[in-house]
Amino acid sequence: MHALSHGTTSTPTTVAVPPALSLPVIEEEFPRQLHPYWPKLQETTRAWLLEKRLMSPDKVAEYADGLCYTDLMAGYYTTAPDEVLQAIADYSAWFFVWDDRHDRDIVHGRPASWRLLKDRLHTALDSPGDHLGHEDPVVAGLADSVLRLYGFLPDTWNARFARHFHTVIEAYDQEFHNRTEGIVPTVEEYLELRRLTFAHRIWTDLLEPSAGSELPDAVRKNPAYRKAALLSQEFAAWYNDLCSLPKEIAGSEVHNLGISLVTHEGLTLEEAIAEVRHRVEECIREFQQAEKEALRLADGLDDGTVGGKETGAAVRTCVATMRNWFSSVYWFHHESGRYRVDNWDDRSTPPYVDNEAAGEK
Repeated sequence: MHALSHGTTSTPTTVAVPPALSLPVIEEEFPRQLHPYWPKLQETTRAWLLEKRLMSPDKVAEYADGLCYTDLMAGYYTTAPDEVLQAIADYSAWFFVWDDRHDRDIVHGRPASWRLLKDRLHTALDSPGDHLGHEDPVVAGLADSVLRLYGFLPDTWNARFARHFHTVIEAYDQEFHNRTEGIVPTVEEYLELRRLTFAHRIWTDLLEPSAGSELPDAVRKNPAYRKAALLSQEFAAWYNDLCSLPKEIAGSEVHNLGISLVTHEGLTLEEAIAEVRHRVEECIREFQQAEKEALRLADGLDDGTVGGKETGAAVRTCVATMRNWFSSVYWFHHESGRYRVDNWDDRSTPPYVDNEAAGEK
């Protein structure tokens, strides 16, 4: 079907959504928003990718805008201060580049290269100021983006973000092992690993600087808040699996909910696709209920005190941002060149990957 999109141009365009991936509930009940800073964001992140040598000039010129990395963040953190959104968008762009580097190290059998990068990223995360000039652009890029993110909220938030991202790095290491050894995780193993490789907690942590406030532990750990946050990220991860399945089958991937369902549950590919879609749709329905509960939590926090009013307002902002994730992720997958595998010369090799920067010749 066709649906109206407001993503990558100043005027609405019509984007074709394949029937198998169409979600009318998103198009009808989750109106898309875009941060007004987006045009400048796109320009600045493009320049940052060049400055940090994360993509070569020819790749940036040909693919950066079409990959829509800035669209994704500008459609998520729609009320963030401009400088916060810029730091998040640069970090997000870095994350995609890192993901591609990880993939190339697997495809080209470079375990030593991956282990070295993994260790360097752990170190840079803990002391980003010492790694801004690192010889490896992926290390230096992480250091730069994280150092900026660390400047918005107290050290307690910084420590939490670092702790959560250390687990993401280790999850990528587990994925490296699984793919190298051809191990397809069971459905439950996959779901647990996916919450880490998709960095559920990271994107949820970043709700707070975008709202301008570090939330108290009691709020972040409240079941109503946690459930809404988790569902927004589960939707994103599973819808990504649905959309990227052809790309990942072409690349001999083993990490996809559909692949785990086929391998361990005995489903046909068609049945697995239907099951992933069902899970995606259930996730949307559950979020709509969890959203109401989270907003009731926000109302209860607003107890008439200044602190209560500010915390309640911050929670409402965070919950509204969680809602944005549904529409932003949905349109990203239909606008970004990252998933258009049928248009590639080699279905197993994304054209936007900079092989030379990854150490290939």
